Amino acid sequence: MDIQLINIGFGNIVSASRVVAIVSPESAPIKRIITDARDRGQLVDATYGRRTRAVIITDSSHVILSAIQPETVANRFMVSKEGSASEH
Repeated sequence: MDIQLINIGFGNIVSASRVVAIVSPESAPIKRIITDARDRGQLVDATYGRRTRAVIITDSSHVILSAIQPETVANRFMVSKEGSASEH
């Protein structure tokens, strides 16, 4: 079993296999998801006080806030997938 880890900024890392979605935080439904996760105690703020630019939703209903762009996180996710495919 090979675990792929994705850097989401400032040395914070998430497991690629647990990520369900990487979205922008601007829309009202995403803001609602963030508020609900905070109320449930399932919000992880990895922004280090900076503006939230990406919201990562996991299969365990945890919501992770990141200060890097969703496209950047997605590119790191894709590079990680390609790297693991070429290793086998």
